[in-house]
Amino acid sequence: MKKQKKTIGLHELYQKDPIEADRLLWGRESDPETRRGFLKKGALLALGAALGAPMVHAENFPAGMIPAGLADANTPFQIPGKHPDLIVLNDKPINLETPAHLLDDKLTPGDKFFVRNNGLPPEESDIDVNTWTLTIEGESARQKKTYTIQELKERFQEHTYQLVLECGGNGRSEFNPPAKGNQWSTGAVGCAAWTGVRLKDVLEDVGIKSNAVYVGYYGKDRHVSGNPEKEAISRGVPVEKAMQEESLIAWAMNGQPIPYQNGHPLRLVFGGWPASCSGKWLSKIVVRDRVHDGAKMEAPSYRVPCNPVGPGEKVKDEDMCIIESMPVKSLITYPKTGATLKLSQQLPIRGHAWAGELSVEKMEVSTDFGATWQPANLQKAANRLSWQHFDAKVSFPERGYYEVWAKATDSEGHAQPMILPGWNPKGYLNNACHRIAVKVV
Repeated sequence: MKKQKKTIGLHELYQKDPIEADRLLWGRESDPETRRGFLKKGALLALGAALGAPMVHAENFPAGMIPAGLADANTPFQIPGKHPDLIVLNDKPINLETPAHLLDDKLTPGDKFFVRNNGLPPEESDIDVNTWTLTIEGESARQKKTYTIQELKERFQEHTYQLVLECGGNGRSEFNPPAKGNQWSTGAVGCAAWTGVRLKDVLEDVGIKSNAVYVGYYGKDRHVSGNPEKEAISRGVPVEKAMQEESLIAWAMNGQPIPYQNGHPLRLVFGGWPASCSGKWLSKIVVRDRVHDGAKMEAPSYRVPCNPVGPGEKVKDEDMCIIESMPVKSLITYPKTGATLKLSQQLPIRGHAWAGELSVEKMEVSTDFGATWQPANLQKAANRLSWQHFDAKVSFPERGYYEVWAKATDSEGHAQPMILPGWNPKGYLNNACHRIAVKVV
């Protein structure tokens, strides 16, 4: 059965938090007491586009109110800067999934890149690229140093890598018993060209001690409760991962500033590991002499049982291991599921495959539910930790309903399972074969 796209109407959004709705929809910064708000040029344009004409006297329009021209439609809301067909899984914090067919680009555009927020982004009006700073410190750092973004650009060599970011919970919706959390299908993944400086170059400039074990991050996102004493998320990676050539402190994505919801103006990018390691709105990095103990590092967050368990089985925190390299996986991005073609036609298939720290060595497709497989053309990665593109042409022997399945095998011989991999309490690491429906008439 086709999964229903979840949308949130204007009335529902404004009912939850009208002032936050104003900020999300139009970018308006509002004063809850006076119920007036300052509409920047971008907000005026967004509001005018939704209404079909510029709003005259917009400066007098009360904050937290739905314009009458939109009130009857209960139009699903859209996050500014994001494609309207992204699937809304949660609105506080914002979590957006990209349907598979929208991931057909060689590199994922900013408006189609998924959003996984654990907290609330800093106010956009508070972000100033010219004054934003990054501090490096910690018990295993030889000194404390602070850099502006401009200083990072001037002092260190710039690098660009195509890197895959995938949420550890991508595919969670298929687990049974269900696992708590955002019910991602297949679209919590993307591959972009990230530009910045190597984290290792900056760490070497600061100096790290021989007892360094882990590198953790802190960003300027806020806890959903609004409590300034609580962290939204503060995760990290072992020093060995931090010192890899492709581990970046990035300020650009596909040659443009990183989108607001994806961490503008500065973020970490650790390709091949859960995207939660790649801290957004980056303001501080700590070099630790132990495994980092920030928010979302503790069990069971981003951990799986160290040994296989049965479905629904409870697992003690001490028996959970931190997720590191993501498993081999692939995605059919063309055609869109539900495609219809004539019996005489061949169907072109294309998509992407990736394998965490490894490479993809073989790509196959099946039209008979995995009874037989045919090889697909597989391109080399643009660089390590990028995804690899594949394509194939398939034929069908008779009219009827079919499914096209895709299966990748990594450089160590691990292949995607045809059905769900081992169950785990948080619903992580589902790398089962992706499949699309096809009707031949």
